[in-house]
Amino acid sequence: MKNCESFVLLPPIGAEIPQSYLSINTSMEYQGSTISVDFRGGIKDRVDVDRDDPENSVRLRTVGHKSSAEAADGTALVLEQKDIDTEAPSTLKAVSKHPPKFAVRRVLQVTLSAGADNKIVAQTKADAPMVLTTTLTQWPPRGDLFQLESPVDLVDPEDENIVVARLLKFPVKMGGL
Repeated sequence: MKNCESFVLLPPIGAEIPQSYLSINTSMEYQGSTISVDFRGGIKDRVDVDRDDPENSVRLRTVGHKSSAEAADGTALVLEQKDIDTEAPSTLKAVSKHPPKFAVRRVLQVTLSAGADNKIVAQTKADAPMVLTTTLTQWPPRGDLFQLESPVDLVDPEDENIVVARLLKFPVKMGGL
């Protein structure tokens, strides 16, 4: 797809796109057991140039991300953006124009907070982010399902060798909710 028509499919550079999301039955290992929780929240992206493929792809810079859930024992859990997204590693690629098809690879560095004091108990490793992928027929998504590329270890913020929690499944319906 090497022509300017591909730009019609992609959002404009500089656009900020807020999206709600819902992750029902998130499966995670936490405090020695496997639990299932429902995360509700949102994410906001700023569209940047993808220098690797500017004709068919854009980068998505996360400028806000936060969701929350409640464990069966009443513990409040908050999953949010770890730090400022300076790399913009997430991509939105136009795969075909007719019919419209997109491939999305969302790369996130996150923290997990727990309890009433909202204390950070875990975070993604610097070299092992949370990666969600999907294919879409429209952008922004309208309730489309994103899946974890692979389970994600969440480690102690003071010692990346200590795994505190592990996200096993994170089925996220994003946008249009």
